[in-house]
Amino acid sequence: MGRLVFLFASSLLLMVAATTVSAAILEHSFYVKNLTVTRLCNRQVITAVNDSFPGPSLRVREGDKLIIHVFNMSPYKITIHWHGVSQLMSAWSDGPEMITQCAIRPGNNYTYNYRITKQEGTLFWHAHSSFLRATVHGAIIIHPRARHSYPFPKPYREVPILLGEWWNANVVDVENQALALGIGPNISNAYTINGWPGDLYPCSQNQMYKHRVEQGKTYLLRIINAAVNSHLFYKIANHNMTVVAVDARYTNPYVTDIVVISPGQTVDVLLTADQPVGSYYMTANNYASGSGTGVGVPFNPTTTRGVIIYQGARSSTTPLMPVVPAFNDTPTAHKFFTELTSLVGGPHWVPVPLNVDHKMFVTIGMGLDVCPPNVSCQDRPPVGAALSGNMNNVSFVLPTMLSLLQAFFFNVGGVYTTDFPANPPVQFNFTNPSINADLPLLFAPKRTSITKVKFNSTMEMVLQNTALIGAENHPMHLHGFDFHVLAQGFGNFNPATDTLKYNLFNPQMRNTVSVPVAGWAVIRFVANNPGAWFMHCHFDGHNSLGLSTAFIVENGPTPETTLPSPPPDLPEC
Repeated sequence: MGRLVFLFASSLLLMVAATTVSAAILEHSFYVKNLTVTRLCNRQVITAVNDSFPGPSLRVREGDKLIIHVFNMSPYKITIHWHGVSQLMSAWSDGPEMITQCAIRPGNNYTYNYRITKQEGTLFWHAHSSFLRATVHGAIIIHPRARHSYPFPKPYREVPILLGEWWNANVVDVENQALALGIGPNISNAYTINGWPGDLYPCSQNQMYKHRVEQGKTYLLRIINAAVNSHLFYKIANHNMTVVAVDARYTNPYVTDIVVISPGQTVDVLLTADQPVGSYYMTANNYASGSGTGVGVPFNPTTTRGVIIYQGARSSTTPLMPVVPAFNDTPTAHKFFTELTSLVGGPHWVPVPLNVDHKMFVTIGMGLDVCPPNVSCQDRPPVGAALSGNMNNVSFVLPTMLSLLQAFFFNVGGVYTTDFPANPPVQFNFTNPSINADLPLLFAPKRTSITKVKFNSTMEMVLQNTALIGAENHPMHLHGFDFHVLAQGFGNFNPATDTLKYNLFNPQMRNTVSVPVAGWAVIRFVANNPGAWFMHCHFDGHNSLGLSTAFIVENGPTPETTLPSPPPDLPEC
């Protein structure tokens, strides 16, 4: 008996040791400061991290702990958000300004400290203050633990592909002007691939991303949409891609010739160099979901491109160009967004929780507000009004004196209310464009209204787009959690029929869902992470106008499920 106990104890120690050895503590320093770069015939001063645009990639293994010292040497206050990282029991490191922390002021610093838990694939980090995300961003690449493998054949190389937007302007000024005038921000001047606009733009013949491949080899492309306000189509001429993960969650292999990716989303694809030796353009162009709705939502109609060059290809060879989809090709976008499924039984797969504790039906979209002081608002209908975003007829306002998480932890009153409605206060035909004539529906009150939920309760949300002001696809991002996307569709959600469409077996998991134009999406997750968690549209132009809300998840019953105290260097407001 004693020998059996000894053997069992020895085995347990070996298992613990193996787990400990496979995890590491990785420490980095981020220096945020001005950087002068040349793009589109202009020398432009941007805000960047460690003198690089895009910023440095963080390469980690599942289970690793990250300690990242952020030194703000820029002229702007800033926070960094680790987009998609679950931040299990580390809410103080999530990063959204005035939700989990106050901003890091110029000349100050803050250390983010968190562990990567049960996530593998591609995520990214970005600024979560004003429009600084346009240039302050970089990849987070999460490999399996040591001695663990991918659930697909190991690729020959791994390649981050960061899709972005470029303005020939100071991006902070772009946002400030939009807020001051009560309008949407000016559209960008270009799209970029890994920071380069590509040869279709002025002065950019030599500013194009190039990647060399060997014929017959397979590459893992880690595609990130770091654009501020644009859904994007991504293609490579004459090549198929196999999707194997989205938002750091493995999927069943999905073969496609096009990737559709919304701001805040990531898609991992396997690309096999199986074509004749030559050169092939990769392209990214806007999926402008509102452009076919008769609303005239402005968008950038240009195309960025890079090039895949096979080893042995002649330098004089003209690359092949893919057929770029129409800007309003909603059928293609919807097909891609809805046909992805989770890899059941794969690493870190999570089954769908079947019992729901808290159901919400939430409308999302744009509305109106009174015109800002000293602005006429005469150049756009309706006269005398400014744009405003809302969810369930509440336009979210960030706190100013204390972050939500601080107010929750220290039990400070007057910072937020817990009266966010679980259903729309007014029922109407959400996707009928004629509702634009109903002015009372367009004006939503502005307040810091959130939802408080019990620890470990299962949440289900129907996210219903509206046609107020204009119908368009909205990328909704939830901090602190991955969720199951049970179903998506067009028109008004009908519980009598649409609940029958729920995929409860292998729905894709994401942290950012693209709610279809004039349609809906249903998500479900378990609120097992105490803290204050932001939910918002990942169009920064809409998020800054109030198309957002927040959840406070109460502490659990044990010390291991109780929010820890804030770090001593938490920035002051």
